[in-house]
Amino acid sequence: MQGLSDIFQTMKYVTVTEASRILDVSVDTIRRWSKLGLLRCTRNEYNVRIFDLEEIERVHRKHEKPVMGDKPRFKVLESPITDYTSLELFAGAGGTALGMHNAGFQHVMLNEFDKNACATLRKNMPSWNVVEGDIHELDFSAYNGKVDFLQGGVPCQAFSYAGLSRGFEDARGTLFFEFARAVKQVSPKVIMMENVRGLLTHDHGRTIVTMLSILDDIGYRLAVKVLHAQFLDVAQKRERLVLIGVRKDLDMPILYPYENGDVLTLWDAIGNCPASAGMEYSPTKKKILELVPPGGYWRDLPENLQREYLKGSFNLPGGKTGMARRLAWNEPSLTLTCAPAQKQTERCHPEETRPLTVREYARIQSFPDDWEFEGSLASKYRQIGNAVPCNLAYHVGRAVIAMLSGENQDAFMKVHPIDVQHATAEEIKQYALSMN
Repeated sequence: MQGLSDIFQTMKYVTVTEASRILDVSVDTIRRWSKLGLLRCTRNEYNVRIFDLEEIERVHRKHEKPVMGDKPRFKVLESPITDYTSLELFAGAGGTALGMHNAGFQHVMLNEFDKNACATLRKNMPSWNVVEGDIHELDFSAYNGKVDFLQGGVPCQAFSYAGLSRGFEDARGTLFFEFARAVKQVSPKVIMMENVRGLLTHDHGRTIVTMLSILDDIGYRLAVKVLHAQFLDVAQKRERLVLIGVRKDLDMPILYPYENGDVLTLWDAIGNCPASAGMEYSPTKKKILELVPPGGYWRDLPENLQREYLKGSFNLPGGKTGMARRLAWNEPSLTLTCAPAQKQTERCHPEETRPLTVREYARIQSFPDDWEFEGSLASKYRQIGNAVPCNLAYHVGRAVIAMLSGENQDAFMKVHPIDVQHATAEEIKQYALSMN
């Protein structure tokens, strides 16, 4: 590849076709990298996908290295413990909790309903105060004034919008209401709620608008941002919508971590992964997937096998890119699901014809190798697949500690709060996506 300055001295951006020529890969590969988040793009005034030359140079440097010759770079990020306290709801198997702990928070309480996830938390962190049970039955008033940070991954449930007028009370019966109730009872300095990116468009955006309105009424300045795990020391393409709120009586900025350009690959995560239990393919499925190359999927099969494997799905619209999908060593993993061998979201090992193991799943979610999961094999996969990657949570936790301490704030992205009273659903969506 020639120096970019020699090729496009007067240009700052290039098109898909130009990027493919510079990087010496196909146009389809450029589009796939863009979709995976490996090659970040923007849109011009004609809505055409374009790429910054500095981003092209970064990707070139990354992909000119012999991936398999490199030593895997798996690590779980850690910082010293501070005096700042945290209370976590919907804790699951501890992805967020461990990330926040590693960022420096001391957990005063964690609540989770699933018995296997609770057993996992207690197994790995016996000192944590794990409260197992239905959040609807818990009273958080005892923690009022004793918690700096309250956070949780609230399952998305629909609200009833008919005659919506009572805000907080209208959310009653949903798990979000329980989150909001805990915030109201505890009155922490900072709150965080994470969810899937799809929450931005759930029920045409009305769900996120209502959530923000309720938290605003409780007394918090709020921001939302979509974070990309592959740019936060996680070898996985995974997007999380992260809401951060600051109590209105506090003069405190809202900070998010900057996303970095050093994308970890699947090789970095599991190239030296310890052996562990895992699911197996049926002989028929294994025979099919043996024909799929690394990074490939059902379209790499002969047409007769495509029809045989996809059956009725063959004639349906859409790319169906998760079907018969084999991962690639030199890319991050696709988003992990609750099972590694679901037909619609296949996650086949890049070299061996088998699903990813439990330990490989955990590595991709940046859990340490000594973090043990309790329950059946299916439960272990589900716990890991539902978790927030530990390293992503760590980065958010470090930003929150900078907010609380007032120290090292220049290392993080300062964002302005949403004008909750006037912002439309579309404006909130653009706000969450535009901060990248």
